[in-house]
Amino acid sequence: MFPFLTSDIPALNCAIKTCDEDFIVEEIPLYEPSGQGTHVYALIEKKGISTPDALAQIARVFGIPRWQIGFAGQKDARAVTRQWISIEHIKPEQLLNLDIPKIKVLSVTRHGNKLKLGHLSGNRFVIRLRKLQIPVTEAAAIAKDVLTVLSGRGVPNYFGTQRFGNRNTGHLLGEAIAKDRIDEFVDIFLGRAADGDDFTTEARSLYDRGDYEKAHDAWPYSFSNERRALKALVKSGGKKNKAFDAVDKRLKSFFISAYQSDIFNKVLAARMPNIDKLLTGDMAYKHINGACFRVEDAAKEQPRCDSFEISPTGPILGHRTTLLTDTAGEIENAVISRIQLQDNDLRRMQKYGAKGGRRPLRFMLKDLDIATGEDSLGPYLELEFELDSGCYATTALREITKSDL
Repeated sequence: MFPFLTSDIPALNCAIKTCDEDFIVEEIPLYEPSGQGTHVYALIEKKGISTPDALAQIARVFGIPRWQIGFAGQKDARAVTRQWISIEHIKPEQLLNLDIPKIKVLSVTRHGNKLKLGHLSGNRFVIRLRKLQIPVTEAAAIAKDVLTVLSGRGVPNYFGTQRFGNRNTGHLLGEAIAKDRIDEFVDIFLGRAADGDDFTTEARSLYDRGDYEKAHDAWPYSFSNERRALKALVKSGGKKNKAFDAVDKRLKSFFISAYQSDIFNKVLAARMPNIDKLLTGDMAYKHINGACFRVEDAAKEQPRCDSFEISPTGPILGHRTTLLTDTAGEIENAVISRIQLQDNDLRRMQKYGAKGGRRPLRFMLKDLDIATGEDSLGPYLELEFELDSGCYATTALREITKSDL
């Protein structure tokens, strides 16, 4: 488990997502739709369903390919979330009259271009913590102490556990791709049933025993990549490179991204708890525009860091990643060297979109509010805050619970 910034404050034992309504997320658009254009924008509210599943169902209703629906970001499945989507050459009333369980269309408008991934400013969260082991007033005091520290120093910008998949193997699959360990990739992707007990255990056990045909039949139909890989295994007589080739490139890109995220998390852990302290040789991140610059004189730049104008960064490793030097480089490069990535590995990662960059080691909690209450499910502690795009609410919550949620 990665270190906490507030390790000196007691853990708050509680539960999140007791029901979908306990985790509300509202997307903050990067821009307002103009009201004109061929693309119809719809603000949808979904409950208990992932963004990919919601988009797939909408596409099925309109008889269009899934890729024709634009969206700005992925939202949690176990939650109530509101986000914008776009579809070109459709009548607004078709979306307004959409009738799909767990999905509501709240409003529609028009714009001149398709909504694309990343076209959001941030997200607003309302989260209720339940099953508190202490009185709710005491729980609120602990949460306030934690959030006071985080508001002043920033939240450690770890990638959340959801980045690595349900079995926490996304980064391992990405590493296997990067290091050209094809057999290992296929074994993790289709097998290793003992690593986790879930509804794919039977199919994974059959793969582990070498019964690829039965494993194919045991995988749920929604796991199309796994089924394609197994079909290729059967057809080729067990050649794992054929199974690897059958896996969608976009999914492989996700695994490479998870691998980059794991490396970043390890660098961040090595810099803890000094995420608000610049070192000579850092690449500092400007929060106003996302640009980075080399820190030549840490003492001179520290006041800007204290005011949250800039922050130290960690690597999103790729061939374009600017490496750190001097004192900062001694810490970061030691972590990277243990990973033992070669130039050929970086080139393989580049094939799947891993260009490289820098990410701030911390993020800011905005418009924070804490409240208590009680309803039919019992007492709760309610947290409300806004985060920039790409930041995980669960990384703030883990500081309160002292656990990986």
